Amino acid sequence: MKVMKFGGTSVGSASGLENIKRVTSQEKGSVIVVVSALGGVTDQLYRTAQIAALGDQEGYQKELESIKARHYTAITDSIAPSMQETTRAEINPMMDELANILQGVSLIQDLSPKTSASIVSYGERLSAVIVNRVLEGSKFLDAREVIKTKPYYNRHAVDFDLTNALIESTFNQLDKITVLGGFIAADKYTGETTNLGRGGSDYTAAIIAAALGAEVLEIYTDVDGFMTADPKIIDNAYLIESLTFVEAMELCNFGAKVIYPPTIFPAYNKNIPIIIKNTFNPDSPGTFISREHPEGTDTNKAIKGVSSINDTSLITIRGLGMVGVIGVNYRIFKALAKAGISVFLVSQASSENTTSIGVRTADVDYAAQTLTQEFAQEIKTGEIDEVMVEKELATVAIVGENMKRTPGLSGKLFGTLGRNGINVIATAQGASETNISFVVDLANLRKAINVIHDSFFLSEYQVLNLFMVGIGTVGRSLIDQIREQQQVLLEQNSLKINIVGISNSKRSVFNREGIDLSRYKELLQEEGIDTNPAKVRDEIIKMNIFNSVFVDCTASSDVAVIYEGLLDHSISVVTANKIAASSDYLHYEKLKNTARKRGIKFLFETNVGAGLPIINTINDLRNSGDRILELQAVLSGTLNYIFNVLSEDIPFSKAVKMAGEAGYAEPDPRIDLSGTDVIRKLVILTRESGYKIEQSDVAKNLFVPEEIFQGSVDDFWNNVTKLDAEFEAKRKVLAASGKKLRFVATMVEGRCEVGLQEVDSNHPFYNLEGSNNIILITTARYREYPLQIKGYGAGAGVTAAGVFADIMSVANIR
Repeated sequence: MKVMKFGGTSVGSASGLENIKRVTSQEKGSVIVVVSALGGVTDQLYRTAQIAALGDQEGYQKELESIKARHYTAITDSIAPSMQETTRAEINPMMDELANILQGVSLIQDLSPKTSASIVSYGERLSAVIVNRVLEGSKFLDAREVIKTKPYYNRHAVDFDLTNALIESTFNQLDKITVLGGFIAADKYTGETTNLGRGGSDYTAAIIAAALGAEVLEIYTDVDGFMTADPKIIDNAYLIESLTFVEAMELCNFGAKVIYPPTIFPAYNKNIPIIIKNTFNPDSPGTFISREHPEGTDTNKAIKGVSSINDTSLITIRGLGMVGVIGVNYRIFKALAKAGISVFLVSQASSENTTSIGVRTADVDYAAQTLTQEFAQEIKTGEIDEVMVEKELATVAIVGENMKRTPGLSGKLFGTLGRNGINVIATAQGASETNISFVVDLANLRKAINVIHDSFFLSEYQVLNLFMVGIGTVGRSLIDQIREQQQVLLEQNSLKINIVGISNSKRSVFNREGIDLSRYKELLQEEGIDTNPAKVRDEIIKMNIFNSVFVDCTASSDVAVIYEGLLDHSISVVTANKIAASSDYLHYEKLKNTARKRGIKFLFETNVGAGLPIINTINDLRNSGDRILELQAVLSGTLNYIFNVLSEDIPFSKAVKMAGEAGYAEPDPRIDLSGTDVIRKLVILTRESGYKIEQSDVAKNLFVPEEIFQGSVDDFWNNVTKLDAEFEAKRKVLAASGKKLRFVATMVEGRCEVGLQEVDSNHPFYNLEGSNNIILITTARYREYPLQIKGYGAGAGVTAAGVFADIMSVANIR
């Protein structure tokens, strides 16, 4: 024998009713069908009663007519024509009763709890009659005949002794199909209509299943079952195929509105499995709930699901007078229980001087008032502080029985939240370790759930959300590389790269679901908003997206200024822009320390050597205990290119222009020729090597007179030709002696200089081709034979690849 419960969406449409008929007809044994009111009718009945209590006769009658029409339509659409008139005749008296009750409420303008319970009971009573007629040959039963309650504080509790006896005697001989409404009950003393609370139809089904020892309780709703998280928040949430009763109870208590929480205990007590099924997708396996996971299901994951309560308020009672005083918590919970206030989270300091409790926002003011009255004397004497209230909060719970066998899980949880800038206000964990609950600001709820789902292998893939600024040659190349690699990373590394923001110098486009990279230029033009770097920063912070990375492919000082604000909000920064890392040392140090403190990344490998692994190598050496003694490097791909192409046919000025055309030079070539670019790079490498240095500390032996740099870029191009003859003369002398010019950056134990050097054929820098860079790293371990890194040091493609590699480092993919 089975008990099947069908929810409001299942009975609320002709297709749903047809599915109920099809599902029940396939059963060979006896079936007890418990139904909810038609979808939305219970809310409408509550609303109609409240309108009537205001004395608004026209208003409540309009709602009542809507309720009637809804049920008459269900009859017309779902019941055989020969039975429609009979069915209408069955529900008409109930409609008349409901109308009379509402008229009475309207006349006296008062709505008592007893009357309200009577009014809302008509939802299930009416739907049960209709479903009974849809399932031809079934037997109808009024649930009030078997489900009995007794007063308990401010609500009605099931009298199980009486209820179980009535169920056993009523179902002594089972019919093929019996239909009854859920949710409704009757007072054991007065016979008045009561109810089991919102969602009580599930509870009705569980009570009957337990009393009769059913083989299974199937609950049909409009979702496939329990999901790993709310699919409205998590796009890639997926079905949980099995749960234990404990796991299901924990998820239900914290906002997973799949089944009514009290439903689980009767089934658990009699070890009756529960299956959650989708009326509209009966082929889905659903979620199987039992004492133990069935064989063949995935039991390796520590966390089975994430649930939340988004209308949390926190009440905190604090005071030194609480320390060591017996009975304080007893008084707290006794006072709240007498006031009918439910507490779903408790967090207490081990010193006993602080107790925080989580309640629904609707209850918080009354709860605070109740506790203030209870501890009035202690507050007056200063033993206890004023009762503190925090609103606009949310409670998140991670649930899984395997958590108790997973060391370090709490540390990983709170570390992950911290790295994403989510502050945990209160936390609670029972000794059973099946639930870790914590309270955060409501504004961080979506982000917190995404972070947990992404980080604890509930998702099929990890998500990295990128905000990109700069779509010049490097930025465009990076977008192309990401677009080409997205599917590969998803399939091979379970990493989804989502570009959620793209900005150029004037406009930005944002989309938290991800921007279509095949048409980002059009989207910038069509949907973009006018922005500047400060506005971009503010928009990124406001979006509050988990696993966020800001990617800077500009050379803008204005963009570099916003790094600090982004890092402060736990947003990693990956940049090809050298300005921040070579700026004032204290600023550089603050950016590094902020990233370290927040547990995020500030990466700038491409500041030096484009895609060459120079900074990472230096960091690896230092982290392993080595000491950087000396650096000698050619760090300007532009200058190396210029000195390589100089010839009798290519004068210095033309070589500079060719470097720009090849994409090696900065937009303003004076940055390269003045040595500024190399100085910045040397400063960055020296700092990463462990030395404190400013740009002004670098000795500069420059090769272009200062007057050539004066004025505009156009003035520069007019004046630079004056150097052609001088450089041609130098070139001839060097060529005759087998030497070449190289612009070399040198650091010796923190002392730095840059300048032109003549190198012969025996020097490692002599055969440096094209725009390549090279660096010799002398360390305590690599003293006699310096470590050498050599390769492309300029170009959009390799620079973009270096930025991409830093992004992979943020995702911890190597």
